[in-house]
Amino acid sequence: MRKVLLLAVFAVSFLCRVSAESKVYEIKSPDKKICFIFKVDDNQQLIYKVAINGNNVIDWSGTGFSYTPNEASVKVAQIQMKTKKPEKHKGDYRPVWGKRSVVKDVYNSWVAVLNMESEKMECFEVRVYNDGVAFRNSFIDMDEPSCYERTEFNFADDYTAWYYNGERHNIGPEKLSDANGERLPLMTIKAAEDLYLALHEADLDAKGWPMRLHSEAGSTSFSVISEKNEPCSLFQGAWRVLMVGRTPGDLVDSHLIELLNPEPQGDFSWVRPGVYLWDWRIDGAVWEGYHYGMNYDSWVKMIDFASEQGFQGLVLDANWYGPEFEKDSDPTKGDKARDVQRIIKYGKDKGVGVWLYLNDVAGTNYPIEETLAQYEEWGASGVKYGFMNGNPQEKNRKTQEITALCAKHHLMVDYHDYPVHPFGQMRTYPNAVTREYCKAQLDGRQIFQPKTFVTSVFVNMVAGPIDQNNGFLELHQGRTTRKDNNQEVPSTVTGEIARTLITWSGATVIPDIPEYYHKYPSLLEFLSAEKQPWQESITLAGEIGEYIVMARQNKDGDWLIGAATNEDAREVSIPLSFLGKGKFIATINTDAEDTHYRTNRETYVTYEPQTVTRKSTIKIRLAPGGGACVLINSR
Repeated sequence: MRKVLLLAVFAVSFLCRVSAESKVYEIKSPDKKICFIFKVDDNQQLIYKVAINGNNVIDWSGTGFSYTPNEASVKVAQIQMKTKKPEKHKGDYRPVWGKRSVVKDVYNSWVAVLNMESEKMECFEVRVYNDGVAFRNSFIDMDEPSCYERTEFNFADDYTAWYYNGERHNIGPEKLSDANGERLPLMTIKAAEDLYLALHEADLDAKGWPMRLHSEAGSTSFSVISEKNEPCSLFQGAWRVLMVGRTPGDLVDSHLIELLNPEPQGDFSWVRPGVYLWDWRIDGAVWEGYHYGMNYDSWVKMIDFASEQGFQGLVLDANWYGPEFEKDSDPTKGDKARDVQRIIKYGKDKGVGVWLYLNDVAGTNYPIEETLAQYEEWGASGVKYGFMNGNPQEKNRKTQEITALCAKHHLMVDYHDYPVHPFGQMRTYPNAVTREYCKAQLDGRQIFQPKTFVTSVFVNMVAGPIDQNNGFLELHQGRTTRKDNNQEVPSTVTGEIARTLITWSGATVIPDIPEYYHKYPSLLEFLSAEKQPWQESITLAGEIGEYIVMARQNKDGDWLIGAATNEDAREVSIPLSFLGKGKFIATINTDAEDTHYRTNRETYVTYEPQTVTRKSTIKIRLAPGGGACVLINSR
């Protein structure tokens, strides 16, 4: 980015100089449907607006920086454009793993250098894609003690919105004018029946504050809550991103947040996305007299099961090195360290990786790089990092430092317990495979309901990969025997397995014991077919808070379809036009006629396999709180 800014400043021979008030700049998406317009107003403030198909969705709104917390943006004296017109970019993004194997990276961009009255310079960069717009401000050669962002979003009408809400059910649906106070991104917006928007950020600097929004009741305007940014010679703001789609599924399928992040440096071929077992929720499970626990014997059973099914690994959770919140718990020498080394070796012999939990207490009180280097030496494949402390800026800095260190030591990483929101980091660091940007289902049974899932997939998951821990199959009435949080789960068995496919994550962490998966062989076959990296992903249908139908093509070329609904039963018709030429075999698993997420959760029907083509349409029934799983074999 520094190089881009310096080119913008020094390529004077290519500059088109105009006075601050003399020109309106307009940049359109490659398909001409989205238009970003910016100018300097009579008060010498940089302002912008966004139109879609000729209609404003964001009216004139300010953006820029100030030097004190309560003043307006520094006034603009002159605009210098790097080129006389926007530049076109066409390329491909081929992620190590993600929603699809090849992503078109096509946009129009423009860079402006703003000469400020304070004799400072600010860089303003815009990109417009067919599925959204992004802009950001950066200071050049800044020697002020601090700066504060001044960006607002003045929406053109009183749209309906949903918001990320930490480890609670999402806020919404809520009219923009009803928001009062702070709201957290990602913010999903229904502007019309055929127009959905999402507001977020991308490429957050390691020193930056994760974005928060503020609005006053009765207003449709939101502003970035600006915190004091540290002084530096070059301050690069995060991209402010407005995603655009005809349906909410278009937002889910977008790669815009990732595309706005830098490409990876180095080799990440060692990253292994896929299904992972989890020892935390098996603790206390009983099957035919055997008591599962967080111990070596149970780990062996889980490793054997993972190897049989082609799953990628096993996640060992808290307390393996001692009580996780005690400073004396050494993350390399604690209680079960020897057993952990044994199970890592056992797993490696079986082709199964092992993740290790690391609490922020140990991550702070013991040298973090030495700890991660030790895990690499043992042969661990990942780290689940929990309960990070600090304010949002501190957590962001620590998250980015730990991610880079994990990459250095060939460890994947999953952040839990109110992590920093995803901002496309997985492109730069493909080892950042997921994070609990939600409430993990089995930790949140007190808030988790069917509508929670079919809302969060259109809000939280639009920001990036999330770890929701779906796939629990001990769903009988009454409490389970699990030691932690053993309440009932309001779901159905087909709904649970469908959610493992629908949820986008580089590590699909499932929480039950092998015997419960074997109890439902057709659903286990579907789960085992979730082989990443995905070749393709398509949200086939859905409405926020209502239902979703997702199709993904696995690395072998087979297609899987998962559907989930809220508390209402429904029938869904699914055209198979996304299939290639030829004939395929479809195995359909649905809720039974009497299935219900409250009273009859463990019944389901597997229909006789049927031949389908791209001209076929299949009909599925979803019970209240339920779902469906369809496996379409390409051979």
